[in-house]
Amino acid sequence: MSRVRVAALQMRSGKSVHANIENFEALVREAADAGAFYVQSPEMTGILVREREELINRISSQDECPLVKKASELAAELGIAVHVGSTAIIVGGRKVANRGFLFGRGGELVATYDKIHMFDVDLDNGESWRESATYRPGEVSVVADMGFARIGMAVCYDLRFPDLFRAQALGGAEVLTVPAAFTRQTGEAHWQVLTRARAIENGAFLIAAAQGGRHEDGRETYGHSIIVDPWGRVLAEADGDEPGVIMAEIDPALVSSTRKKVPNLKNARDFELREVQSREAVE
Repeated sequence: MSRVRVAALQMRSGKSVHANIENFEALVREAADAGAFYVQSPEMTGILVREREELINRISSQDECPLVKKASELAAELGIAVHVGSTAIIVGGRKVANRGFLFGRGGELVATYDKIHMFDVDLDNGESWRESATYRPGEVSVVADMGFARIGMAVCYDLRFPDLFRAQALGGAEVLTVPAAFTRQTGEAHWQVLTRARAIENGAFLIAAAQGGRHEDGRETYGHSIIVDPWGRVLAEADGDEPGVIMAEIDPALVSSTRKKVPNLKNARDFELREVQSREAVE
């Protein structure tokens, strides 16, 4: 297979798992009707709840998660690859994983990925987040061979850690994915430049479905879901934070040709870091 039509779903998930699944299904069907072969949803597709106790009371294990079941059913019914960007999953006791799911065209679960990097930050205007207080970080990076392309899985804050994507590219990833719930503040400053940079420096496509708007738990997310090609060209981008679908056609053969033009993955060299001080610094 050469050219493939892909879609990124922009959502505004809230506290109701049932309502979020209904919105997810409607957008997946819209994308499939428009010819999408692969569909990606944002981080926390199934629920967005900031308070830990309320979140734990509303979610379930992977085996019992209704979103996981629905995504598998949709993939099989529609004959498409469905990538649930992530949702909150109980993983034992009172621990929670921020887990992504990738389903093949027959509805089979091909891969899962637990978000590795926790968003523990203190932003301007008093905005503060401590994901590590709720979520158990993952430890394994994932590249899944989906037949039409090899897909690297990541989630949101992972975007700021280029070594993760470099490892995936060296492992054969042709499509990098960063489903996200970027804050409005950080999204306005960094979203497009970071998504384009990860695509450019790895010579890979990048697909990033995003949450957008003001959510029930009070947070604001940036939206602007985006699809970027290996040369850094924006193939599609949501205009703002409203829910909807963006689509683009990708050709995995472009990855190989781009990496031949700029073979930075092959040209990288090990080096030693040496710290020196000027006389003024010593004195």
